[in-house]
Amino acid sequence: MSIIAAAPGPRTDGFTLIELVITVAIIGILASMAVPLAELTSQRAKEAELRAALRTLRDGIDAYKRLTEEGRIAKSPIESGYPKKLDDLVRGIDDAKSPDKRQIYVLRRLPRDPFHADAAVSAAATWGKRSYASPPGDPKEGEDVFDVYSLASGVGLNGIPYREW
Repeated sequence: MSIIAAAPGPRTDGFTLIELVITVAIIGILASMAVPLAELTSQRAKEAELRAALRTLRDGIDAYKRLTEEGRIAKSPIESGYPKKLDDLVRGIDDAKSPDKRQIYVLRRLPRDPFHADAAVSAAATWGKRSYASPPGDPKEGEDVFDVYSLASGVGLNGIPYREW
């Protein structure tokens, strides 16, 4: 009897070096596409937060002015009726029409500018403030707060600088 030995064939129990290199290259390409997408998503989230914070603050400033016009917040004849500081929106103000001097709170808290990097700074200090006497093209602080704007130097995805939102 003769025993015929089978010729050894190619090994099939692992990956070749070429297969591993191609797999790593594909994973690298996919990762390089995901990083800019993640950065874009992060910027969109910050911009949405900025938009909401500006809306909240501006609505609060308008509500304060409305309460002043209704006579619920006392003011002198030479004052504009806008809050003197942003903190006035969250600090309790005496209701001038209430017999027991109840407090009026316009906002629960002041939102922060999401693009402001220093967390140790108060929320009011993260915003640029424009007084009623200040022109729109050159906003400056003054005796009251008529409007707020972001101090961020960047440009939004819409092409408009954050300071102009």
